[in-house]
Amino acid sequence: MRILVIGSGGREHALVWKIAQSKLADKIFCAPGNGGIANFAECIDIKADDILKLLEFAGKEKIDLTVVGPEAPLSSGIVDEFVARGLKIFGPSKLAAQLEASKVFAKELMAKYSVPTAAFKVFDNPEEAKKYIEQAGAPCVVKADGLAAGKGVVVAKTVDEAKQAVRAIMEERIFGASGNKIIIEECLEGEEASILVITDGKEVVALASAQDHKRINDGDCGPNTGGMGAYSPAPAVTKELFKEILDKVIYRTIDGLAKEGINYHGVLYAGIMLTKDGPKTLEFNVRFGDPETEAILPRLKSDLVEIMLAASEGKLARLKSLEWDPRACVCVICASGGYPDNYEKGKIISGLEDAQKLNDIVIFHAGTKLRIINDVGQRQEREYLTDGGRVLGVTGLGKTIKEAIAHTYQAVEKINFSGMHYRRDIGKKAVAREER
Repeated sequence: MRILVIGSGGREHALVWKIAQSKLADKIFCAPGNGGIANFAECIDIKADDILKLLEFAGKEKIDLTVVGPEAPLSSGIVDEFVARGLKIFGPSKLAAQLEASKVFAKELMAKYSVPTAAFKVFDNPEEAKKYIEQAGAPCVVKADGLAAGKGVVVAKTVDEAKQAVRAIMEERIFGASGNKIIIEECLEGEEASILVITDGKEVVALASAQDHKRINDGDCGPNTGGMGAYSPAPAVTKELFKEILDKVIYRTIDGLAKEGINYHGVLYAGIMLTKDGPKTLEFNVRFGDPETEAILPRLKSDLVEIMLAASEGKLARLKSLEWDPRACVCVICASGGYPDNYEKGKIISGLEDAQKLNDIVIFHAGTKLRIINDVGQRQEREYLTDGGRVLGVTGLGKTIKEAIAHTYQAVEKINFSGMHYRRDIGKKAVAREER
């Protein structure tokens, strides 16, 4: 099969890396890709949201399956366009992608179909929102309705913080049209977990549980990011809890969408808060999580292409249960200094070769650029430069999460670039649970 992966981050590198292991994959393309992805796929200079050019490329190159990484092309209707041209693609339709593209749509669907979530109110007027905050008090959560690259959620500890979030989103328009509406909801307490499933609209195949670390600094301090690290499995998600989440969140959501005339194909990702009152849904994503994917896929033994193909064809029922590596996996993100705000690009990355020599270590490139220094005969000298906020996802396996953490940080310490920042506490919560 000829397979096209759309995207340029660590998630897409992990997808390409896993697809390359499939017996079904003959040729892999990635648009636009990055420096690390180029080692496994032919990178094509087409932006992830340029649907017309992607369509043309897929038709010309006779692509058998397209896999969409980021949310933006999904919310813009890339799946609908490919299907209309008779091209096979893995991902949800534009209508289904509203689950992520509009938090208002998602919350109202959850309320209608009894999916457990936080109490909420929707506002399209900033003054009314600020008045409500003054009445309701804090802590509370302020969310931009539309896509905001994982940064459109503010957990406000004080009334002033909440009102400032409203001003930033609705008046200063830091997320543009995504801030036309906001949600203000109760602040749930507990431990977070990420539950990802693959579905064809009827059948569901669950992936291993994971936990993401959103804040930029240790101890969950500082602003939200796209994710600073993850681990899998999440010990907080017991077998009983996993089943409850599937029953009350995943199945109710997919069934609710079907009743609204929306057949959901692809990955459905539920961000869950494990509260004292049971699991509650924080948000939905309509694609593989990032960096959860980098912690989940190294544990997957089953053929990912086979799974995605079955889902895109509506034939998931033919698959048996997935096979998993019983070991734990930890991913630590190495970011540019200044991220998630302003940061510089073009910093030389050193130590990658030494880190990759360690057993059971995989380094997924998130924001890198490959530069060829010399290309003489059989010898090609190359170097990698930083080219984004999140630069690398350093991933390691271990018999326990504690062992996987130690192994991963051993690799991280071999890598360096000017201004490199990473959290030093990824997985600590899980270790505490393992040792109880």
